Amino acid sequence: MELYRAGDYRRAVVVAQKALEVAERNVGPDHPSVARSLNDLASLYQAQGDYAKAEPLYRRSLAIEEKTLGPDHPDVARSLNDLAVLYEAQGDYARAEPLFRRSLAIWEKALGPDHPNVATSLENLAALYRATKRSSEAQALEQRAAQIRAIKR
Repeated sequence: MELYRAGDYRRAVVVAQKALEVAERNVGPDHPSVARSLNDLASLYQAQGDYAKAEPLYRRSLAIEEKTLGPDHPDVARSLNDLAVLYEAQGDYARAEPLFRRSLAIWEKALGPDHPNVATSLENLAALYRATKRSSEAQALEQRAAQIRAIKR
């Protein structure tokens, strides 16, 4: 997504919409590659602050992945995390927290406790705890994430 990195979100959205259409036409509406395209498009909308357009795309992506890959697949964890980040950006911490927790649990189980994705999930959950004035919980997660990051250097 070169256009995304360049900050040209409007053109990136057009390209992502076309990729989604092609994926749906080629593999059907309930294929994991469609879920990935949905997630990419949702990320673009989120980057533009259009949360109302992003949320249903993230939700559909998650539903496809849970159905086709199973509830404990790492791609499900990614989608849960992305949806949680959206909710957190909106200040909806109550909806974000269980998604962050589930994402963390999946990544720990699927990838091991010292994987960088686990560290990212810990950092995201810690940020939510900081935002909700749960500093001691946040600090513990941040320390664990830092340990993982140190291992992976």
